Amino acid sequence: MSLSRIIKQLLLILLLPALALSAEGKEFTVVIDPGHGGKDAGALGRKTNEKTINLAVAKRLRDLLMSDMKDVNVIMTRSNDTFVTLQGRADLANRKHADIFISIHANSIDKKSPMFTSVNGAAVYTLGLQRSETNLSVAMRENAVMKLEPDYSTTYEGFDPSSAESYIAFEMMQHANLDQSIELAEAVQNQLVRTAGRKNNGVRQAPFWVLVRTSMPAILVELDFICNPTMEKFMASEQGQKKLALAIYRGIEKYRKGADKPSASRKDRVVADSRPEELPSAGAAQSGSETGAGKKAESKPAAADDAKDRIVYKIQFLTAGSPLRKGDSRLKGLSPVDYYKDGNMVKYTYGSYGSQAEASKELKKIKKSFPDAFVIKTRNGKRIK
Repeated sequence: MSLSRIIKQLLLILLLPALALSAEGKEFTVVIDPGHGGKDAGALGRKTNEKTINLAVAKRLRDLLMSDMKDVNVIMTRSNDTFVTLQGRADLANRKHADIFISIHANSIDKKSPMFTSVNGAAVYTLGLQRSETNLSVAMRENAVMKLEPDYSTTYEGFDPSSAESYIAFEMMQHANLDQSIELAEAVQNQLVRTAGRKNNGVRQAPFWVLVRTSMPAILVELDFICNPTMEKFMASEQGQKKLALAIYRGIEKYRKGADKPSASRKDRVVADSRPEELPSAGAAQSGSETGAGKKAESKPAAADDAKDRIVYKIQFLTAGSPLRKGDSRLKGLSPVDYYKDGNMVKYTYGSYGSQAEASKELKKIKKSFPDAFVIKTRNGKRIK
């Protein structure tokens, strides 16, 4: 992929949302993308396949949005069992100036894995380059559908979905809309756990093509694992599909409340909730131990964090269902840490930094132990955007 093409794509991603937002009274446009379709069945279960599950849940989500949400415009990338290219899905969302893009999928793992029939859980992905082999392998599997297209190397500008080197060029694009995408992903993931009863596999980042090429907040939902017969049965059932669609709907609803809150600008609105959750002061954190990177934490006193109207950056690295005990193995030795509650979820943060650059520098170290960690903003003890 040439540098000029990368820059052109980056400009498109940065400019289109601003143009779309300038339209007065614009409907809230949601593009729902049922993954796979037609000649591309996606992952296979014992009795059904991924493309069928994706479409069924997508249709239920569409119906919920159109009947229960005000001022919404819903567009489907496919409404039947047809094959749509990855680029075509992204192009449709960009052309319609969508406010959000949601791609729906079912997960799977290699048949040789001892966990093949027992692995389970939902995860929601945003765009990002992580050093997690698991995240990259999922993206490679989903992106591989482009090989079903004739002359795909020309359409996708020489991109090879099975080559790790091909994903390097995406690094320039990953920050556009990332904050809003994470907001949306967290809202949907929380509801997949609470409403649909899925195991929480967290919000993750990976370089999916449809997320790279969309110019709005975008997520890819992995509903659960179709290779697990129990999870397949749930996703294929009418009741399961209703719960999954309702979970995504409630996540969108919660995200939209935060996005539309009149007291917050688009730049500084609260993430994932119309009422922000309080962050514990640094005084409640564990202290005095070494970080996972072997370095003392650079957390600042609580007074510095809570200085009026001051922006403080923190690294969010872990989500749990309840507060963890001091020394819990899931913290991997990282200390001192804080946490805040978002609905029924407990979200752990590390450090307090005065600038995005300072936090991003430390983030590189944290990602060695927590590949899905990312930077958040706080003001007056509350998470903001």
